[in-house]
Amino acid sequence: MKYASIDVGLKRIGIALCLKSDIVAPQNAILRKNRNQAALEIDNFLNSWKIDVLIVGIPMSGASSQEMQRRIKHFVSLLSFDKEIIFQDEYGSSMEAKNMMQGVTKQKRDGKIDSMAAKIILERFLQK
Repeated sequence: MKYASIDVGLKRIGIALCLKSDIVAPQNAILRKNRNQAALEIDNFLNSWKIDVLIVGIPMSGASSQEMQRRIKHFVSLLSFDKEIIFQDEYGSSMEAKNMMQGVTKQKRDGKIDSMAAKIILERFLQK
């Protein structure tokens, strides 16, 4: 089974891959100009890697979790991906990614932290 995960944000979408066993690798994030462009780029990515299962990070708790859940589910509905989609709690993944990347990157807005958060989300799913 080939897995991919996404961490959907308003400006960037982090992506991670797991092609065999439990090795998860962050990929280049997608800079989001609009939802249709971002959905098309995600679809192209998933098709090019022949992904079997898409894991989507979603906030299960927090003050704005319901609004973000609605936005993320709407974005996922724009994808033409017709295989299994699983929602995984993303609680704390961005903060954990930021802490992991401290000193490694200058905290630029290039999506590295977003993709590291996607990696964490996918690793959590695979550990279940």
